[in-house]
Amino acid sequence: MPKTPPPEPVEERIQDIDLSTEMQGSFLEYAYSVIYSRALPDARDGLKPVQRRILYQMSEMGLRPDRGHVKSARVVGEVMGKLHPHGDSAIYDALVRLAQEWALRVPLVDGHGNFGSLDDGPAAARYTEARLAAAALALTENLDEDVVDFIPNYDGQFQQPAVLPAAFPNLLVNGASGIAVGMATNMAPHNLIEVVAAATHLLENPDATTEDLMEFVPGPDFPSGGILMGLDGVKDAYTTGRGALKVRGKTSIEPLGPRRTGIIVSELPYMVGPERLIEKIRDAVQSKKLQGISDVTDLTDRNHGLRVAIGVKTGFDPNAVLEQLYRLTPLEDSFSINNVALVDGQPRTLGLKELLSVYVGHRLEVITRRSRYRLARREERLHLVEGLLIAILDIDEVIQVIRSSDDSEQARTRLRSVFDLSELQAEYILELRLRRLTKFSRIELESERDALLAEIASLRELLGSPVLLRAAVARELDAAADAYGTPRRTLLMNAAPPKPRATKGAADLQIADAPTVLALSTTGRAVRVDLAEGQELAVPARRSKHDAILATVETTVRAEIGALTNLGRVVRFSPVDLPSVPATSVQLAAGTPLRDYLGITTKGERILGFVRFDSDVPVAMGTAQGTVKRIVPSTLPVRPDLEVIGLKAGDAVVGAAEAPDDVELVFVTTDAQLLHFPASAVRPQGAPAGGMAGMKLGSDASVLFFGAVDPASDAVVATVSGAESILPGTDPGRAKVSSFIEYPGKGRATGGVRAHAFLKGEDRLTVAWVGPNPPQAVDPTGAVRKLPESGARRDASGQPIDGVIGSIGRTIV
Repeated sequence: MPKTPPPEPVEERIQDIDLSTEMQGSFLEYAYSVIYSRALPDARDGLKPVQRRILYQMSEMGLRPDRGHVKSARVVGEVMGKLHPHGDSAIYDALVRLAQEWALRVPLVDGHGNFGSLDDGPAAARYTEARLAAAALALTENLDEDVVDFIPNYDGQFQQPAVLPAAFPNLLVNGASGIAVGMATNMAPHNLIEVVAAATHLLENPDATTEDLMEFVPGPDFPSGGILMGLDGVKDAYTTGRGALKVRGKTSIEPLGPRRTGIIVSELPYMVGPERLIEKIRDAVQSKKLQGISDVTDLTDRNHGLRVAIGVKTGFDPNAVLEQLYRLTPLEDSFSINNVALVDGQPRTLGLKELLSVYVGHRLEVITRRSRYRLARREERLHLVEGLLIAILDIDEVIQVIRSSDDSEQARTRLRSVFDLSELQAEYILELRLRRLTKFSRIELESERDALLAEIASLRELLGSPVLLRAAVARELDAAADAYGTPRRTLLMNAAPPKPRATKGAADLQIADAPTVLALSTTGRAVRVDLAEGQELAVPARRSKHDAILATVETTVRAEIGALTNLGRVVRFSPVDLPSVPATSVQLAAGTPLRDYLGITTKGERILGFVRFDSDVPVAMGTAQGTVKRIVPSTLPVRPDLEVIGLKAGDAVVGAAEAPDDVELVFVTTDAQLLHFPASAVRPQGAPAGGMAGMKLGSDASVLFFGAVDPASDAVVATVSGAESILPGTDPGRAKVSSFIEYPGKGRATGGVRAHAFLKGEDRLTVAWVGPNPPQAVDPTGAVRKLPESGARRDASGQPIDGVIGSIGRTIV
C-alpha cells in the first residue's frame, strides 16, 4: 500500500508590529466606534444609532399607534437581524427607555406590560409588547420622500437612514445620557412647547442671543416635575454647554391623622425613585443623622401618582425636618449638564443656541429635499397627464396608429412622431385602459393637470424663497407643539437653595415651648399663632375665608389643653403640630379642621371652645334646651376624654366660654328671645352634674346661641331671620346688628326680651351671635359676608342681605 506523502510545509508569515503603535491605532478605532456608533446622540435628531434603528424598524414593521402592540422580542429580533450588530439586551434596554414616561419628556414608544419603574427593572422582552407612540411618527415621517440620506446596514443587505427627519427638537425635548471613551454626555429634558417657541424665534431672528432664547426656554422641564433651585447653573449650561443644577422634590406639610403632622412628597428629582428615597431616610434615621421622623410610607398608586408620607414626631418642627431631608437624602439632588453631541460626525459641546441652530439647519435641509422630491414627482405626473390629454383629444387617430402598427415598438415610435410625445408619454398611452376613454376621465385629467400646475408653482416659489422655507419649518414646528406639547411640570425658582444651617442634635429640630394663641374659626379650622415677647395679634389687611373667630385661648406650644364639643365632652390635646401662622396677619384659611386633628369621627360632633386645665377661671356652657352650667377646669380629672355635663336626651351644648363672676351669660333662642343674667347666679359644679335651668323657652323654641359678655364692653347683638319652611341655604333672609346695652337683663330661668321682629313669611332666627364689635360673618363655605352697620333697634326687622350667612364670629383682636 503506497504511503501518503507528507503535507507540504506552510509558509509562515510573521510581521513585526510595534506594540504601542498597534495599541494606539486599535484603541482609537474602538473609541471612534463607541463615540460615533453607540454612546453619543446626533445633534440633528437627538438619537443614538440603536434608538434610531429601533424607531425606523418599527416604522417599517407598521407598528403605528392605531395598530395593535406586538411582542417586544419580535422588535428586538428584527432590529438585531437587520440593522444593529449587537446583543439583544442592549437593544431591549434602549427600547424600554424609549417607552418610560419618567425617563423621557415625550415618550417615543407605547409600551404594554411591565416596563419597570425607577426602582425596578422591566420584565423580559418576551413578556412585554410595544408599538410606536404618536410622537415617534413626527420623527420618522416623510422618510419615503428622500428627506435624508440612507446608508447600508452592517452587512450591506439593507438600507437605514443616517438620521431621522425629526419634526421637533428631540435632543432638547427628551435629553440624552451616555458614556463614551474619554467623554460623556448628560443632557436635560425640556418642555416641547418652550423649545419650539425658541426654535421658531431663531428661525425668524438668526442673530438671537442665548439670553433671547432663554426667554422662551427658561430651564429644563423634567418628566418627574420637581423644583429647580436657582438659574445660574442653567445659564452656564445654555451658554457653555456645561452646568450644574439643584433639583428638589415637591413637598407639602399636611395632617396625616389625629394629632399627627407629616411631610407629603408628591414629586421627586429626575430619576430618583420613592424606594431609593425611603431607603436613604431609613439609613439616616438609623445612623441618628436625621431626627424627628416617626415613619415613612409609600402611598404611590396608579390613580393618585407619587405620594410618599413622612411622619414627623410630635414636638418637631416639620420645616426643620424638611430642611434636614433636603440635606441628607435624595429629596434634593444634583443634575450635571454636559451637552456633548455629534455634529457632522464629530463630538462637540453645544450651548442652547448651537443646539437649536443645528436642528433648525437640519429641518431646513429636510424641507428643501422634501420639496424638491415632491416637485420632481409632480412634474413627472404632469408630463404623463399632458400626454394622456393629447391622446384622449385625438383618441380615434391614436387607436388607428396603434392598430396599424406591427408591434408595440413600432406603435411607440409612430405615436411619438405623430403626436410629438416623449417616450414616457407614448409608453403610458400604450398602457392606457379603455375605461379611461370616457368624457368624465377627461374632466378628471384636466382638473388634475390644473392642481399639479398650482402645486408645482407653489413648490418652486417655496424653493426659491428662504423666507417661505423658514416659515414652512416654523409652521410644522408649531403643529408638532400643538399635537404633542404638554404644560410645564418643573417649577423654576430663581433663588438658589439656602445653605443648610448647622445642627447640633434633635433639640434644634424641636418646636420650642413658646407662648402661643390657639384660634378656632366658626367653620371649625384651627391655627397656632406663635408670639414673640411683647408681640400682639394683628388683623389681616384683607379678610379671607374662615376668618370668623369662634374661640381663642392663650397657652404655650407644647402645653395640653382641652377641646369642648357639643356633645358635652372635653378632648385633651397639644397644639404643637397645628399649622402655625404669623402674628402679623392671622388667617384661619391656613388652618386645619380641628375635628380631623383630634380624630373626632362621631357624626355631627362640633368643637365649641377651649379649656385650659391650669386655669381657675370657670367655663360656662349653655344647651339647646336652656340648661346652663359652670365648671372650674383646674378641678377636672386628668383623662384624655372627659364628659363635663350630663345631657338629657335630645339636648346638646350650643356654646361655651370663660365666665368669671363679673360677666353676663347670654342666651338667644330661635324665636328671637334674648336673655342675659350675671354669671355669679350659676354656681360651679363638678363634671358629672347636669347643670341648672338657664332660660325658660317658648313652645317649639330652642337655644341658638350661648356665650359670655363683658357688660362694660362695646358688645353687639347680630341676628339673621328666616323661615323654617324654606330650604336652608337658599334664602339669605334679613339681618341686623344692635347694641347689647339695649337689652335689659333678667333673672336666671326666666324668659327673655324680643331681639328681632319677624316680617311676613319669617318665623325663626337662623343665626345669632353676641360679642365684641365688629362682628364677622361668613357663608357656609367660609367666605366673608357683609353685615349691616351697627345701631339698629333691638326689636327691628333688619335689612336684606346679599348672601346666605352660615355663622358669625369675632375678628382676631
